[in-house]
Amino acid sequence: MSTFQTTIQGKLVVITLDRGRSNAINHQMVKELADCIKKLENDDNVGGVILTGKEGFFSSGIDLIEAYEYNESQSREFWIDFLALQHILTAFRKPLVAAISGHSPAGGCILAICCDYRVMATGKFIIGLNEIPVGIIVPDSVFNLYAFWLGQRKAYQYLMEGKLLQVDEALEAGLIDEISAPGGLMNAAIEKVTAYMKLNPVTWSQSKLNLRKELINKLKVDQTDTLNKMLEQWWAPATRQGLQMMIQNLKSKNTAAN
Repeated sequence: MSTFQTTIQGKLVVITLDRGRSNAINHQMVKELADCIKKLENDDNVGGVILTGKEGFFSSGIDLIEAYEYNESQSREFWIDFLALQHILTAFRKPLVAAISGHSPAGGCILAICCDYRVMATGKFIIGLNEIPVGIIVPDSVFNLYAFWLGQRKAYQYLMEGKLLQVDEALEAGLIDEISAPGGLMNAAIEKVTAYMKLNPVTWSQSKLNLRKELINKLKVDQTDTLNKMLEQWWAPATRQGLQMMIQNLKSKNTAAN
């Protein structure tokens, strides 16, 4: 896989996102992650999974620079697959822990909230869903996923504001479950996933699917109408203009970092 690395430690698999400086999510990463998770689910030698990033970035979210250049057909396929990935991750029956190694806005946050537990590194990092300020219509599946952890009231308010939270704020809000010094992040994640893996796997996985049944069913609903509206807005001149400005800022930051 070219967008992430996998390492095996006994029955534990660590998926480390590895795409550029900020692990921005493109269509290739979406498809590779979905394929990987499906294979791990069906592998009896795998008991649990940790999803992590690199120092400073878990994932900066959708790669706007690349996604902006997708044509209409490519854009539709990307969003179809990205929404499907949310379902695949959420319905994964084995323990899945996020070791959030840095910034995790938008799509990065979505990957994290599909997991069973989130440990985030201390630092001046942000996490949250800021799709609306970017110009992306929020599908109800994302709201349902966010509300599963935050509650409907807080999820609604945060989404409508495009609120990004600092690490301490995220812990207080219940968006993450634990904070760790960067050097101890993986140990904390391993400790949690190992605790899950020590429990009876049939009991644990079936209980997980039972407790997530309503959420999983909501993520399986046909979202064609919502997707059509998302794409219509994605191609609207005002949205494209806003995206162009954001992309110029991203390119300037990337140039400065190099």
